[in-house]
Order: sequence, then C-alpha cells, then structure tokens
Amino acid sequence: MSQVSFDASSRTFLLTTPATAYALRLADDDSPRHVHWGEPLTLEQVRTLPTYDGVTSSFASTGGEELAVEGGARFGVPSLLVRYANGARGVEWAYESHEIAGNGNALHLRLRDRHYPLGCTLHYTVHDDCDVIERSLTLRHLGPDDEAPIEILRCDAAAWSVPAAGGVRLSHTVGEWSGETQLRRTEAPYAETVFTSRRGVSGHFGNPWLMVDAGDANEERGAVWSMALAWSGSWRISAQRDHTGGPFTVTGGAGHDGLTWRLQPGESHRTPTFAGQFSTGGFGGTSRGWHRYVTAHVLPRPDDVRPVVYNSWEATGWDVTLEGQRKLAERAAGLGVELFVVDDGWFGERTSDTAGLGDWHPNPERFPDGLGPLVQEIRGRGMRFGLWVEPEMTNPGSDLYRAHPDWVLHMPHRRRTELRNQLVLNFARTDVTEWAFKWLDRLVATYAIDYLKWDMNRAFTEAGWPGHGDAERLWTDHTHGVYTVIDRLRAAHPRLRIEGCAGGGGRADLGMLARTEQMWISDNTDAVDRTAIQHGYSQIYPARTMSAWVTDSPNPHTGRTTPLAYRFHIAMAGALGIGGDVSRWSETELAEARALVDLYKEIRPVVQFGEQYRLDDAVQYRAGDRVVVIARGERRNLRLAGLSPDEVYVDDATGAEHHAATLLTHGLPLVLPKGDLPSAVVRLTRC
Repeated sequence: MSQVSFDASSRTFLLTTPATAYALRLADDDSPRHVHWGEPLTLEQVRTLPTYDGVTSSFASTGGEELAVEGGARFGVPSLLVRYANGARGVEWAYESHEIAGNGNALHLRLRDRHYPLGCTLHYTVHDDCDVIERSLTLRHLGPDDEAPIEILRCDAAAWSVPAAGGVRLSHTVGEWSGETQLRRTEAPYAETVFTSRRGVSGHFGNPWLMVDAGDANEERGAVWSMALAWSGSWRISAQRDHTGGPFTVTGGAGHDGLTWRLQPGESHRTPTFAGQFSTGGFGGTSRGWHRYVTAHVLPRPDDVRPVVYNSWEATGWDVTLEGQRKLAERAAGLGVELFVVDDGWFGERTSDTAGLGDWHPNPERFPDGLGPLVQEIRGRGMRFGLWVEPEMTNPGSDLYRAHPDWVLHMPHRRRTELRNQLVLNFARTDVTEWAFKWLDRLVATYAIDYLKWDMNRAFTEAGWPGHGDAERLWTDHTHGVYTVIDRLRAAHPRLRIEGCAGGGGRADLGMLARTEQMWISDNTDAVDRTAIQHGYSQIYPARTMSAWVTDSPNPHTGRTTPLAYRFHIAMAGALGIGGDVSRWSETELAEARALVDLYKEIRPVVQFGEQYRLDDAVQYRAGDRVVVIARGERRNLRLAGLSPDEVYVDDATGAEHHAATLLTHGLPLVLPKGDLPSAVVRLTRC
C-alpha cells in the first residue's frame, strides 16, 4: 500500500509506492533535500542515509534540492527565481508545518522565506496502483494588501534528483510538423541541457517528458527514472549533469526563459503537476507504468471504448457540402464506422484558410437548413456525429475579428504576424473564454454533438495584452482558459467526447489528456512514417489515446504507395480511424476494408485496454487471456514478451498451439504476405 511516513527525529519523509521508495529530509537550514529515489526502503533504513547537501565551493555546482532556489553558494539550475520590490533575490527557507493528507498518500510541506512574505507548499501524491509520484507546488504572497508584489522569473513544479552513475543517458523526443515524437537516446552532456517549447503549446518539436538511465537499460530490463509534465502551454525541462559527481538533476515546469509575472499580495499560484516514476523494468516497463497511471489518474473516462472514426478532411478539403458529406457517410457506414466527423470547412465563409475562423455557424449556402439534415442522415445510418472546431483562432477575414480586433494576441506598434492566415485569440481574457464557451455550448446542444475535434493550428507571436498591467501572465493564463472552457463544456454535456489536436501532435500531453479521450498525434498519415511517430508516442501515452487513420494510397503527404492491409494494421495499433476518400475506393478495397474494420473491433478490447510491449518490428498487446500481435517487415520468428513460461496459447485463426516458453525464447512463427511492406495481425488465446 502506498503511503507517506515521517520520522521526527531526523525530519525525514518517506513516500512508498507498490515497488519503489522516495525520501526527502529537512536540512539544518530547513531547505528540503533529496535522500533516495529507487528500490524500496523502510523509514528506518532511509534514516541512516546521508542527505544531498551539495558542495559549498565557488568552484562547484550543487544538486539534491527538492526545489532548487537562488541564494548562497548555489550554482545549479534554479527551479524558483524571485525578485522582491527592493531588488533582493533568492530564498532562505524556514519550515512552517507539514500535513499527511488523503488516506495517508499525500504530503503537503509548507515553507516560507525567513524575511520576505513568500510562502511555498510542496505537494506530493502517491497511488496504490502505480509507481508514479505526482509533484507540484503552490506559491503564496503572505503580505498585506499594501505590500509590493513579488516578481516571479521562474516557477517550476518540482526538481528531481537521479543517483549519480558512471554514464547518464537521456531519452526524449524531437520532431516537426508531420514528423512528431521521434525518439532519441543520447548520453547526457556535462553542465546544463534544456528542453523547451516557446510556442504557447507543448509543441511538435519536443514533448514534455524525459527518461534517465545509466546507459545500460533496454526495452526489457534496467533502472529508468522518468518525469512527465502535465501542461499544454510553453514549458521548460532543464537537466544538469554535475562534474563533481553529485546527483543528476531535472527541474521542470510551465513557461520558458524570459517570461516574468508578479504575484500579488494574498494571491496563490499552483503549478501544473510534474510527475516522476522509477522502474527496474527497462523502457518497456517504464512505459507500461505511465500507461497505467494515465489510465487510472489522468483520463476523464478511461473505460470508454474508442469508436472507429471516419473523418472527412482528406476526402473533401474545403469543399464541404451537404451532398458530399452524405455520400461519404453512406460509404463510411457500410465499412462499419461508428462515428462520422465533419472536419474544417463547414462554417462561416470557410471556403479556404483565409476566412471564417471565429464565425461558428453553418455556411448558409452549403447548409441552408443548418447541420440538422446531415446529422439526421448520419445518425440514421447508425453512426454518432462529430465536428471539427478551432476555438482559439480567428481569421482577419471574419466577422469576429472585425468586431473584436483587440481580442487577439498583439503588441502596440508591432505587426500582427499571420500564420496559416490566422491569429490567436487571447484565452487569458475572461470575455473571450465566455464567448467561446457560449457558442460551443450552443453548438453542442443544438445538434446533440457526440464528439468534437479541438484543433489549434499555430504558435503564439506578438504575445501581448495591451492595457493589462501584467501581460506576460497570458502565457500560462491562456492555457488555463482553454482548460476552463473544455471543463465547463464537458460538465454541461456529459455525453460529449473530445479529441485533442494542434496541427497534428502539437499539444499531445498529460494536461490535454486530462480533458480529452484521445489525441491526433500527427497530420502525417503515411503508414511507414507512422511507425516511428507511434513508437515515440507510446513511450508515455497509452494506445487508447492515439488516433490513427487509414488514408489513401499514394499518401497525400509523402506520395508513398502502401498496401491497404498494411495501412490498416499500423492504424490498428491505436484508436482506429479512416480518413481516405472512400467515395473513390473500389469495391475490392471496400470489401477488404470492411473485413479489416471487423478484425479491429474484435481485437479492440486488447489493443485499447491491454498492456503494450514494443517488439522488433511489432507491437504486442496483452489483456487477460488474450494476446494480439501487430507485426510488419520480413521477420519470420518474433520473440514475444510479458508471458508466463508455463502458459499455452492457441492461434485464433489457425488453431496452432504455442507454448509461452517457446514464444519467449524462439519466437512466434509468422506467415507474412509476399510483396512490399508485408504485415500481419496474430490473435492468441490462452488455453
């Protein structure tokens, strides 16, 4: 059972999870210091361990603080940077109190500065069903109303200390639009390494998580320390490898370098969660631990079966008409699709990307009677109805912008940079978020919409708020505004499901997954490219949250030609969708697609709710007595994972029996089709 314990004599706190332990201690100067993060230890054992007190030397850096601050002989990366009205900086902590809350699984450690009116509470939470530790902090201005504000230059959620090792390797993702979540594993350089997004969203170019190992971990075994930030705006994770041999330190939170805001008297600020996990199960065990955590403690409705989706975008582009959507709906229903989503182009004057954003009413020429007739058609064919929206954006060529040009991010005497012919609405403004909630609420209610695809297609530029006394707050308050609108909308419409999107995978993170069922992880639907994208995404996020489409061949992004079965098999590794122009598919293709959709529905409980194992050129899922393997490439024998050696499995298609011991050591014999890009789905059931 996970719990928090305290030893008063040494002022040591111990957090235990099902398979790990984490300990911290109040040092003589009351600063909270790291003691242990790793294999299980008792409080008595932890009490004998030394504290990471750093090195007091003008030639040395420091590490091992639970919240690194500025002040004294500290030369490492600070988690908290503050400046007071008289120009003083830094913090000298004084312990106030602590509380072990919940069912004994939460710690709130209260500190304050010894002189200035700054209070801070460090929050820790552990769970009985996973080894992830949630951390965050609350800053408080303790002064009276007439006290000067405190300037906040950096406020991370937590700092994590990883034991020093001979080698330190970092795992993270890099990417770009249409090439997100490309996994990289590299030795950590000495000094500081910064991973960040300065774009207002978590971004295509990196994802807010990090894994650390000693260079000897693999997919199946080895000690791995990992951290993930639950935040959907700009972020920063800084890692420091100390030349003095101290712990490897990782600190992270919302915002990026150069942003400053002020904490007002009486005000509190709560950071997002920066969670961490230790695992001895290698990268695969680490990922499955995160998948369990996301499922149990992040997703709003984790037990919902993700439906087979059809999305009209690649079939129609901007040419969205009632008759065209009806024809697609007829074909989609015949394939076994369960949810039909009308993408961009249904509203305002949206016949291209130059106009319409902000005018959220059906185009009167294309839908003279509104969306009602189309919704009726789709539901009459047994499908649910979904709609694409981009609430945070407007085009200069829109009625909204003409009425409210001050609602967008802008700065005095600076041009308003247009990307994709659009500007960003300032969701830090309550009048903007109130407007957004009202039209979304009305739209969902009018058509009883089942599903929204919430998109966000450009980064922040000229991120100003003229007339506001603390304009740089918008970098965090915009994200909180998005969260507020989605939370209100879901509360008002409990049946509504939401897919997160930001020009592909530009905002795929734990913050959005707390409010959405699944993520559109890339605009690149090429099945070959998707294998790497999906591999990187799976490092932290579970399969049920990953939207994956089957589109046309040649692929519209890459021009690559791929077999229909291969495209389906790769997309079956997540929440299956179809995005091709099915009105042009041949009868042979339609028949094959129907059979593949049926196959996916049969394996869906295992894929969406089972444990995932990444194999060579394959992905394996296991749930209860069932195993599903999605394989690709030329490999003819594939070693499986996660089975008990004494088990026996039967191939559902052939009836062949396989002993788990041989599946683990010699592999599963694969019968793959001839030709380019062979692939197969194998279903096994335990005897």
